[in-house]
Amino acid sequence: MKSQLKALLLAATLLSAPLAVIAAPAPLAPAAVLADPARPEADRARDADRKAGEMLAFIGVKPGDRVADIYPGGGYFTRIFAKAAGPTGKVYGVVRAPPKTDTLTTNPAFPNISLTVGPWENFNPTEKLDVIFSSQFQHDLYNPEYGAAGGGAAGVDKVNKAMFNALKPGGVLIIVDHAGRAGTGFSEFNTLHRIDQPVVVESLTKAGFKLEAEGQMLRNPADPKTANVFDASIRGKTDQFVLKFRKPA
Repeated sequence: MKSQLKALLLAATLLSAPLAVIAAPAPLAPAAVLADPARPEADRARDADRKAGEMLAFIGVKPGDRVADIYPGGGYFTRIFAKAAGPTGKVYGVVRAPPKTDTLTTNPAFPNISLTVGPWENFNPTEKLDVIFSSQFQHDLYNPEYGAAGGGAAGVDKVNKAMFNALKPGGVLIIVDHAGRAGTGFSEFNTLHRIDQPVVVESLTKAGFKLEAEGQMLRNPADPKTANVFDASIRGKTDQFVLKFRKPA
């Protein structure tokens, strides 16, 4: 009888004991990610201008994360995310059409990068994502020739909703873009390649996102916002907003 009582007391103690909490992995130090010798030298040369360390700290990519880089261009940030996510993570370069030269998935130093090809509004990865990153591209989605579902606000709404659905609950969306003058909305998406920040916030809030933080690392108050972003007088020095949105958990 005593042995049975002891067994019952032991079982009760184990059942009432708090469950062990497995902590999520912490992000790697940005300096360690950027110092990886596998990164191309051309990428390293751009780190200071692109505020790579500050950006990476703001975004918070962790080992094991699933990350999408919308319109990755040459893959500068894609490769950074691949190192930050590590061998257990995955990074998707999201493009509308297959690239003529694939520089993202052919480098053996970055085996966790793959391409997702298709219309922006059809973005639907096979697994839910922790982070979606879009740099200097949100304004382009309004372009009927290049953007989403015929362009305009209706097309952008479809892409925003696709990104929302692709994220895990609690997932993060980062938007970086060239700031336009107050009140211009998205009207200068093709002339100056700029967009007014409140339009971006309003459209993504409509899709269900919550604005969580705004980074200041790419701000330039000296930019008059009247020149095309490719103009030699301002190229590489535009005033850019960096916004962190979160999908509610």
